[in-house]
Amino acid sequence: MTARVLVAVLRRAGSALVVLWGAATAVFFTMHAVPGDPEDVILGQELLVTEELRAQVRADFGLDRPLPAQYLTFVGNLARGDLGRSYLLQQPVADLIRDQLAPTLQLAAAGLLVAALLATVLAVLTTGRSGIARQLAVVLEVVAISAPAYWVGIVLLAFLSFRLGWFPAFSDGGLRALVLPALTMGIAIFGLLSQVLREAAENAERQPFALTARTRGLSRLAVTARHLLKHASIPALTVGGWVVGGVVGGAVLIEAVFGRPGLGRLTLQAVVNQDIPLIVGLVLLSALVFVLITIVLDVVYRLVDPRLGTRS
Repeated sequence: MTARVLVAVLRRAGSALVVLWGAATAVFFTMHAVPGDPEDVILGQELLVTEELRAQVRADFGLDRPLPAQYLTFVGNLARGDLGRSYLLQQPVADLIRDQLAPTLQLAAAGLLVAALLATVLAVLTTGRSGIARQLAVVLEVVAISAPAYWVGIVLLAFLSFRLGWFPAFSDGGLRALVLPALTMGIAIFGLLSQVLREAAENAERQPFALTARTRGLSRLAVTARHLLKHASIPALTVGGWVVGGVVGGAVLIEAVFGRPGLGRLTLQAVVNQDIPLIVGLVLLSALVFVLITIVLDVVYRLVDPRLGTRS
């Protein structure tokens, strides 16, 4: 058993390294293929840019070397945990990401909590039911899935902030300022999560254990809440993991609409300015999040359904 666990851990670690290396390599060569010179970003608004200064900048950042040599240096630095320095901000990329990580994690956690609560309540109330309540739930889910996050954020701002004054329009660092961004992110997620939960719960309802629970006198609502949601949690966790993995991309527009700091705004700034080291660092962070989520979900799956542990 110990040998199997060790082999599984080593396999996971190897897969994680391959994913991170592949993501870093892809974004490195993609960004170098984009038209434009990195030294222009580094020099910024310098009024007097001579050829000597430009050559000095290229030499300092290793941009005068052939691309394969730059790539080898880049991979070697990554192996030592060095993400380099931002061309635009002239700060270590690791420090920039660390400083902006907390606000995005806060937004992601709050948004996922909102989505999970909305999806669970809607799934419990509509599983196995028909009629107008089911139709309204489907309409809400479709609207939530199809509505752009920035549009939802603007609507919430217009009514709950500008008109009613219940919440601040822009981030002031307090919890009240987190409510509207969290609602925006939660609404963008809950529609798909609710659909997955209800479909999986209705599939579980056709299993013998559900009939046994009903014959013991439990109501449909009690059976759904106590038994069916547990069996529906695995596909819901899969969707949730996918959502968490893409939280940086989803936070870009939400953080811009509400004027929040975070990785989303940092990503937008890096892409607009072709800040290659910062873009690479953010892509690596996203890849690392996907890898960690995969590992965590694998563990959670086995906790929810211990039978999965006997199939590997």
